[in-house]
Amino acid sequence: MSVPAWLARGVFRAQEAAMRRPTFAVLAELERTQWLSRSEMLDYQTGHLNVLLQGALAHSPWHAARLQAAGLADAVRAGAVLLTDLSRLPTMDKRDARDNVERLVWRGAPGGVFPYTTGGSSGEPLIFYFGRARQAADAAGRLRARRWWGVNPGEREVYLWGAPVELNKTDRIKSLRDRLVNQLLLNAFEMSPARMDDYLRAIQAWNPKAIYGYASSLALLAAHAEARGSRPKLAALRVVSSTGEPLFPHQRELIERVFGVPVSVEYGARDAGLMALQAPDGSLLQMSETHLVEVLDAAGNPAEEGEAVITSLVSAAQPFIRYRTGDVVRRSGRTDPGGRGLAVLDAVVGRQTDFIVAADGRIMHALAVIYVLRAIPGVGQFKLIQHAVDRLEVQVVPDARWNDAAREAIQHGLRARLGTTLVVDLKLLETIAPEASGKHRYVVSHVPLHGALAQAVA
Repeated sequence: MSVPAWLARGVFRAQEAAMRRPTFAVLAELERTQWLSRSEMLDYQTGHLNVLLQGALAHSPWHAARLQAAGLADAVRAGAVLLTDLSRLPTMDKRDARDNVERLVWRGAPGGVFPYTTGGSSGEPLIFYFGRARQAADAAGRLRARRWWGVNPGEREVYLWGAPVELNKTDRIKSLRDRLVNQLLLNAFEMSPARMDDYLRAIQAWNPKAIYGYASSLALLAAHAEARGSRPKLAALRVVSSTGEPLFPHQRELIERVFGVPVSVEYGARDAGLMALQAPDGSLLQMSETHLVEVLDAAGNPAEEGEAVITSLVSAAQPFIRYRTGDVVRRSGRTDPGGRGLAVLDAVVGRQTDFIVAADGRIMHALAVIYVLRAIPGVGQFKLIQHAVDRLEVQVVPDARWNDAAREAIQHGLRARLGTTLVVDLKLLETIAPEASGKHRYVVSHVPLHGALAQAVA
């Protein structure tokens, strides 16, 4: 049962205040700054870039050394760095962030720092730190974009998202909190046909204003509904928001056909933060107030299509400055038709994950097994290849922490997800070769889905 939107909004505000996250203050600021002119936005970015670099120079020795080597230290101290000066710094990548974390993190950042682990697009686990500013910016950016679609804080939403196999006490408390802020969580790691029937009934009863989830999981649920001859009747629904991976045109068409509303794409990453969101007019608008996005070719030169290299202006706790995301994006020369001063991306063309099929028929998002590997000390890099529902090849490049306990943790964790009969073929390698395309896919499944479900994720 939902609660009134005003009450849910009040609970959300109280929660953010208790966590010392200035989410609603940042939201008010973003509502104002989105209407800045292009020149005003450049000035805004320049000021915040200088603040970020001053913090990095003072508190992040790894960045300080690079600023000194680039001859920028004096300009940083004077607050006189221009956006064009940023290209004088070399780029940083995930290995830089992982190997130098103690020389990057500012543990005295206001509000504290919090660790996070991500598998990354290469399957190489990364532990990094973020602060309250980053948390608030991501949340506020998402709230602002929801308002573009007529969805206000506290109104009913559905999240088709990852969740633990078993809920502990903390998870149960969070589930209660989710309901108090009108958020219904459906587990994207558990998508058997029977479970998806339950999800469709739950969504129908909840009648949300927004549905949010992994692109492929949303397409899978839509395909299942269509295969059942069912189209949810959701009078309140305004938008379905997809995230986590590229949304292919046929998936968009399927989701929109089944749910009867437009799909909005969200582009972000655990390490890089929330970077762009789609407006009702179709424009993929950058979070220009919080991120500088460069598009570079293989030689590191500006390009219309290439790798997204970002500078997060809200990453003071562990600065991400000229950070290579591994994502391929295409720049747009257009301005926002809605009159906002936010930059526009044409498309995000990188990143894709597969589904994993368990022996009992459950269809699980690839992150269900990625979460297992990325949390185990000793795993430097990994790739998982599902050859059959009961056989999974696990390729691991071990680091110095690798031991028998890590081996056992992999076996136990994967069998907890996919079933006790799973055969885990563990291979220790010096390197993991990329795909023929040059991409580093960290999960590959050779187990076919069938019928309409196969069309959803093809």
